[in-house]
Amino acid sequence: MTEHLVVIGGDAAGMSAASQARRRRGTDELRITAFERGNFTSYSACGIPYWVGGEVAERDSLIARTPDQHRANGIDLRLGTEVTEIDRAGKRVRTRELATGVEEWTAYDQLVIGTGAEPIRPALPGFDAPGVHGVQNLAEGAALINSLRDGLRTAVVVGGGYIGVEMAEAMALRGLRVTLVSRPAEPMPTLDPDMGRLVRLGMEKLGIEVLGGAEAVEVLLGADGRPTAVRSTAGEHPADLVVLGLGVRPRTALARAAGLPLGAHGGLLTDRSMRVVGTDDVWAGGDCVEVLNLVSGGHQYVALGTHANKHGLVMGTNLGGGDAIFPGVVGTAVTKVFDLEIARTGLNEREAAAAGLRWKSAVIESTARAGYYPGAELMTVKMLAEEGSGRLLGVQIVGGAGAGKRIDIAAVALTARMTVGQMISLDLAYAPPFSPVWDPVLVAARKVAGRIGQNPS
Repeated sequence: MTEHLVVIGGDAAGMSAASQARRRRGTDELRITAFERGNFTSYSACGIPYWVGGEVAERDSLIARTPDQHRANGIDLRLGTEVTEIDRAGKRVRTRELATGVEEWTAYDQLVIGTGAEPIRPALPGFDAPGVHGVQNLAEGAALINSLRDGLRTAVVVGGGYIGVEMAEAMALRGLRVTLVSRPAEPMPTLDPDMGRLVRLGMEKLGIEVLGGAEAVEVLLGADGRPTAVRSTAGEHPADLVVLGLGVRPRTALARAAGLPLGAHGGLLTDRSMRVVGTDDVWAGGDCVEVLNLVSGGHQYVALGTHANKHGLVMGTNLGGGDAIFPGVVGTAVTKVFDLEIARTGLNEREAAAAGLRWKSAVIESTARAGYYPGAELMTVKMLAEEGSGRLLGVQIVGGAGAGKRIDIAAVALTARMTVGQMISLDLAYAPPFSPVWDPVLVAARKVAGRIGQNPS
């Protein structure tokens, strides 16, 4: 008997699940229908700031797999179609074609929810005006690019997180004078404030004005209904263009209405197989779920394409008869503003305190290459270790070329639950073009190990 798999959402998690399930089971065993409210599938939302900034030339280079490629793979993909209701008792979903308004019910045997995230857009005066842009999807990215006409001189970016700093870079690359308005005192609030300060100083050196501790309250509009300025608690800031980078939240209204379990952050709760808790026929992954943090032991919300694709692989493997798990995350992320690289993994001090942990920290300065090698640039590493056990808790890095991807050393160490004493003896690659004799991450490990009285082992 042929099973019917229905997928809600046509991006990373949903279509990865559908594709993997199709690879494992033929069309005689499994029929797959996927519904996507937009017009694109399987694209890199993380690449949109670089497309907007002109570093990525073509929109289509962000698309990993087109709708036609999915259809050729035996997936009945329906674009421009929104799922409006999940009837769990009847094992069916109600859909509506956005162009025609036509509604219908589709039955399922297994259901994958990959509804992603929705941008935070405050209900404040002027924030819904033309010329105020989000960058959550390809259509929004295209609208922003199309608005970059001659005569624009100033841009205000609202929000100082990953999207905010990336869009500040994109607007600067487009030749605009950029002001970033950030509610926290320092940008990049996933870093500790002392490391966020380094990001602010780096951005200011690049000509970007950063207003920390300020909250945008209104977009002021001209006679044509387009922005002229942003008013914040710090004053008025000229703006021919406004970009919102206030983050995202799980798009789970559909799941909530169906009575599916949500966590403290509003994301769906799943087990390690990515099956929704308390169900035997509903799966979920990507930006609409919460994940286990392997360092703190609690659940958190992390909207990243890396996790979404892994979730899809796990779901598709299990739907195809396999046995796969997603164990959790350690909270690794990396970005840049021009040549300034910014990375973090594990817990920052605020998160360690919330988890009830006691820790010591150390901050070191070093270079990404041997100091005498041409092009050696400064980098700062902050490391947290648990008092008593010496377990690594988190690392933050801000620096020049070669700094950011060093965070992967710490991500592996966190996953392995290594102590900082054990890290000191890691056999990392060395040559002057790539690293000093003592890699900066190991220098930080040595320093924090000394503070908690832990010797190398």
